[in-house]
Amino acid sequence: MVKTGAPWRWLPNDLPPWPAVYQQSQRWLRAGVFEAMAPDLRGLLRLAAGRAPEPTAVILDARTRQSTPESGARAGYDGHKKRTGSKARIAVDTLGHLLALLVTPANEQERARVAELAEAVQEVTGHTVELADVDQGYTGVQPAADAATHGIRPEVVKHPEAKRGFISLPRRWVVGRDSAWAARFRRLARDSERLPEPLAGLQFVAFVCLMLHRPFLTLGPLEVHNSL
Repeated sequence: MVKTGAPWRWLPNDLPPWPAVYQQSQRWLRAGVFEAMAPDLRGLLRLAAGRAPEPTAVILDARTRQSTPESGARAGYDGHKKRTGSKARIAVDTLGHLLALLVTPANEQERARVAELAEAVQEVTGHTVELADVDQGYTGVQPAADAATHGIRPEVVKHPEAKRGFISLPRRWVVGRDSAWAARFRRLARDSERLPEPLAGLQFVAFVCLMLHRPFLTLGPLEVHNSL
């Protein structure tokens, strides 16, 4: 259902009854099953790429999901994106692997939850992160102090003063790429959840699926066949 975005009642008839599938999925999300899978997959992919298992630098970003009638009660208006919905604040390593995620109303500014997100990053990595690449939404004395409390130094990556058209910022493009990939899971194209916890859990499901698939993205057909 994360992939298609279809209602639970529309499950194909050759699957178990939809209430059973829904209830089991909610148990997994509440138990943090996919959050527990993500660090192991991330460590394996980093080792395969010749990196240390835990990162020393992260990239912070936020994406606003348009609200629906189900999620409208907790939605906020994002004046910059000009839409009403929920804001997913994510932290990824420099390879684009998900580290931590927070879901808030879209009207909250990026800098408002720096401390909470930094704490979550250090908890999942074992306090190895020293640097965070951020955009101009994280500028200010207070965000820097909040990040420094958890041993992270934010570094603002700015656009060139004179630019024309789209410019890919150094290293930050990976977080935009992964957010675009996650949006292909139709359940995440909009915020269709009544509570923020299932929305956060489903995004971990999407990123786990992406990490499971990623080793095959760089393999040729023969290598893929030999690895199966």
